[in-house]
Amino acid sequence: MKILVTGAAGFIGSRLMYELALRGDSVVGLDNINDYYDVRLKYGRLALCGFSSTDMPWGEMQTSATMALCRFVRMGIDDKEALDALFLNERFDAVVNMAAQAGVRHSISNPYDYLRSNLAGFLNVLEAARHSEVKHLVFASSSSVYGLNTKVPYSEEDRTDTPVSLYAATKKADELMAHSYASLFGIPCTGLRYFTVYGPWGRPDMSPMLFADAIMSGQPLKVFNNGDMIRDFTYIDDIVEGTVRALDNPPAADMKVPYRLFNIGCSTPVKLMDFIAELETALGKEAKKVFMPMQPGDVYQTNADTSRLEEVVGYRPRVTLHEGIGRFVDWYLSDKNPLK
Repeated sequence: MKILVTGAAGFIGSRLMYELALRGDSVVGLDNINDYYDVRLKYGRLALCGFSSTDMPWGEMQTSATMALCRFVRMGIDDKEALDALFLNERFDAVVNMAAQAGVRHSISNPYDYLRSNLAGFLNVLEAARHSEVKHLVFASSSSVYGLNTKVPYSEEDRTDTPVSLYAATKKADELMAHSYASLFGIPCTGLRYFTVYGPWGRPDMSPMLFADAIMSGQPLKVFNNGDMIRDFTYIDDIVEGTVRALDNPPAADMKVPYRLFNIGCSTPVKLMDFIAELETALGKEAKKVFMPMQPGDVYQTNADTSRLEEVVGYRPRVTLHEGIGRFVDWYLSDKNPLK
């Protein structure tokens, strides 16, 4: 297949681009490499795919030095004209849209970043997919769409009309927009509600990196809601495998609306204090914890019911928290970590 991966310098997108090219797909990665967080991480991820940070001019297609089937272009999905031209020239069979402005708390103070990328940008992807007759569009949603829902584990059938952040609201809007395009134009669409993802090369604004930084530097570790939080931590390898399985199993063309939604997580929720304890053990150092109240936009618990994804594509996460934390810490302490 010929596949476009947007957000290809991101945590999940970079690994997805690598794995698809490795298995023999023709892959184009796209990312604007913005400075929402330290770009050294983004360039480091791209380097693993054979791209040099010294040779990434805006809008020019680059070929990987290590994988002939893998190319990359620095571009934003909010640039409709450039995106339309890319789709017209390349004629992709499938698209995996991982590009988005991330961050729950960032959305509180920078709302227009989410309008441009998560809403207008995603609409550009939908329009380009429509006009180039893409056979399958997979897009990243989020567990945050469950908002104030207190029923656990979260099922795809649960209500998602009580978001507690603008980020969550934009992800829910993406689901609705994709459904409308599947209904109106017959574009097979699959939405993936990602739960908390961790592992090597993870984002520095997410809890594993924040906690590890605080522990190793001896700085106070902020523990929100006084430590009474639960998260469905899912290792990056399991996330990428599940995404590829979903990509390879598009909704049937004869469905009334060729559209599906899946939770993608570990289904084994972990107490925040247990997660911190695993990090302390792996790092060999105790955290200086400062207990704080719940932050605006946060939720108490995330817990995925992944039975639908398991039934349809055979997804079953395999990496335990202990194993995953060990791999993360090995990378974090190594010279491969550009922020070390």
